[in-house]
Amino acid sequence: MFSSISGAAVLAPADYRCSDDAEMTYSLAGIGELLWDIFPSGKELGGAPANFAYQATALGGEGLIVSCVGSDNPGDEILARLEALSLSRQYVARDRAHPTGTVSIKVGAAGNPSFTIQENVAWDFIPQSQPLMELGKSINAVTFGTLAQRSEVSRATIRAFIRKIPSSVLCIFDINLRQAFYSREIIEWSLEACHVLKLNTEELPVLARLLSMEGDERRLLSALSRRFHLKLVALTMGAGGSLLYSQERIYAHDGYKTDVVDTVGSGDAFTAALALGMLSGSDLATINDYANRVASFVCSKRGATPPLPDDLKITRWLNSR
Repeated sequence: MFSSISGAAVLAPADYRCSDDAEMTYSLAGIGELLWDIFPSGKELGGAPANFAYQATALGGEGLIVSCVGSDNPGDEILARLEALSLSRQYVARDRAHPTGTVSIKVGAAGNPSFTIQENVAWDFIPQSQPLMELGKSINAVTFGTLAQRSEVSRATIRAFIRKIPSSVLCIFDINLRQAFYSREIIEWSLEACHVLKLNTEELPVLARLLSMEGDERRLLSALSRRFHLKLVALTMGAGGSLLYSQERIYAHDGYKTDVVDTVGSGDAFTAALALGMLSGSDLATINDYANRVASFVCSKRGATPPLPDDLKITRWLNSR
């Protein structure tokens, strides 16, 4: 059915390569939840789209967050944190009626987190606006997930935004299944709308069950790709690395060994690196290597938004290959 490749220099789908200019800065948006991750030791900026935007910026892109926070002290603190991280607040709305979101996180012995997610919060009410709809014309990539689609208001905004973006914008569905905040309808709509699906080994069997699909990991990736006409499917496997599936071929990477502090945000870091690699027109083996390296570094630090070293910036990484 497909061949397994670990090092062949096959290019990523060419539709999304932005320029031959190695110094070009790509613009990448994350739309969805923006919140405080509450650890036993303190709080960190969080939310998968926000993590993606931060890491895209830290890797040399321009990350933009589309979300909503409350008109409260935690919301003020988030905006101050974004400014400190040199992230734009232009598309972060304020909501007077709902509090800034929080997620309580407990980290297990292996660094794997469990989440308790507050409901009826500001990011459940991301408003539509003309400036937001115009943003889609100026970005190179966008990522979205299931969590912020749990509410009617944010779901409508996310879908309106995704429908508005040009087909040349790389659209990544980073599924991020959390608690029971997803449905078959949300997942099917998102798969129909995206070019790239990213998920992990815990999410794959849940997805397969919801979509009445059977088979081992590789057959499921193939079936998802064909059923939803996906350009790429990325499966992350924790310490086991990742698989990239494209055009009936599997690209495997064994991952990098690291001393894990926690895995919060590592999947978002993988997605940011994957997106930048695809926009640069790199081959899939190089993209897979880069995404694993970035994700492993984030695993070695606490929280989802640690400072990233300069040698992980996309231009530095590609020039060193």
